[in-house]
Amino acid sequence: MLVPELTAESGFLVRPWRLDDLAAIAEAATDPYIPLITSVPSEYSDAEGVAFVRRQWARAADGAGYSFAIARDGRAVGQIGLWPGPHGRASVGYWVVGSARGQGVARAALRAVSPWALGQLRIARLEAHVEPWNVASWKAAERAGFAREGLLRQWQEVGGERRDMYLYARLGG
Repeated sequence: MLVPELTAESGFLVRPWRLDDLAAIAEAATDPYIPLITSVPSEYSDAEGVAFVRRQWARAADGAGYSFAIARDGRAVGQIGLWPGPHGRASVGYWVVGSARGQGVARAALRAVSPWALGQLRIARLEAHVEPWNVASWKAAERAGFAREGLLRQWQEVGGERRDMYLYARLGG
C-alpha cells in the first residue's frame, strides 16, 4: 500500500509520516487521552517517536491500513488513519495536538481522506467511533459528512474500562 499525499481544505495537507514530525508526536504524548487510544507513546523520547513513525510506515507496507500525518506549513499537527476491513468497510480515526485544536484540522483531514477512500479505493462504508463526551470529534465527523447511526454500549476498552462509542458512518456511491 502506498500512502498518498492529499490536499485538504484550509491549507492542510494529509501526507505520509516523516522523521521530522517528531514534535507532533512529542506533543501528542503529553495529552492525557491520545496515548490511551492510539499507539502514540505515553512517555516520549526521540527513540519512541522514531518507533512511532516506523510503525506507521509498516502498517502501509504490511497492508494493514493508511496512517497519515495532518500537516500545515510543513508541520504535523495530527494524525488520521484509514483501516480497511471486511465487506467493503473501513474504520477511520484521528487525533489533533492540543496546540492545533479548534482550527478545523480533523474536519479538513476527514474531508480529504473520505472521498479518496470512497472513490479511489472503492470502500463502500467508512465508520468512525467517537466517545459521547468528545463533542469536538463528533462535530468534526458530522461536518465532514458522517451521520450518527447509534450508540454502541461498552464498545471499546479505553484506559482499562469499557466505554460507549457513537457510531458515525459515511457512505459511498
